[in-house]
Amino acid sequence: MATIFSRIIAGEIPSYKVAEDEKYYAFLDINPLAKGHTLVVPKVEEDYIFDLDDETLSGLILFAKKIAHKIKGQIECKKVAMVVLGLEVPHAHIHLIPMNSEKDVDFSAEKLKLTPDEFAKIAAEIAL
Repeated sequence: MATIFSRIIAGEIPSYKVAEDEKYYAFLDINPLAKGHTLVVPKVEEDYIFDLDDETLSGLILFAKKIAHKIKGQIECKKVAMVVLGLEVPHAHIHLIPMNSEKDVDFSAEKLKLTPDEFAKIAAEIAL
């Protein structure tokens, strides 16, 4: 059975897409810690990020880097955090989170509630 991320990539589940190429897909997290919180995933289904082959893993990081630069240019923040957790969805992924302090990357914190229009606006601002 395809992961939820594979279903998003296939267009079966809607997303607020930020960027896509032949190997990777990036979209806004629907339970964001901050405006611009983006998920970056390889199109290949692999549960554990460090089980990706070297080319896919390095490509994922470089793809995420482009998006992080765009986020930092559009969303007011000191840095963009890169977090790899991966227990909630069995598909390797990176969280890119605009941050002004380390407290901004606390996954136990209350998530933002954004409207569809707010999500769409943010996605358009940081789209590659």
